[in-house]
Amino acid sequence: MSNAVSALNGRMAPGEVTIREAGLRGMIILRGDLNDKKLRAVCKKLSGLDFPAQGQALSDGDKGLCWMSPDEILVLVPYAQVADAVAQIDAALSGSHYLAENVSDARALILVEGPFAREVIAKLAPADLHPDSFGPGAFRRTRLGQVAAAFWMRDTDTFAVICFRSVASYTFDLLAASAKAGEVGHF
Repeated sequence: MSNAVSALNGRMAPGEVTIREAGLRGMIILRGDLNDKKLRAVCKKLSGLDFPAQGQALSDGDKGLCWMSPDEILVLVPYAQVADAVAQIDAALSGSHYLAENVSDARALILVEGPFAREVIAKLAPADLHPDSFGPGAFRRTRLGQVAAAFWMRDTDTFAVICFRSVASYTFDLLAASAKAGEVGHF
């Protein structure tokens, strides 16, 4: 049996804004009625967090909930716990119309950390990232450069970026180049 390896093997680009892979993360796509009390309860049980509002993400360490669309939530759990988490979802939602899929090995999580992290992302994404429009907890599905990605602000100086594993190296290099280019002073 082989050992699981993260997409970028812990890669990091240090600097005023540091770009670093977060390592292996448990990620479950859960589709269903987001107003269903059983769905919300199992999400809270797995994450320890309240259910996020539309366009929001809540995270604490390796756990989190990200609102992906009107019928989809991304459940974040420690990588070693993802199979058990899917089993808990299956048990809690038995008889309901839902889909729970472990996408941990198909995705990568990259952190953008530093005083102008917002600008690093803003240079690459067609999204309004002005502090009045996008603050801590805000979540967006969009693209970075030419690839699909999602990101949220964990705090005022940290963004978490999720992309497909197949484009993780490109996404990392794109973020690192944006950080290296320096602060623009737009915000």
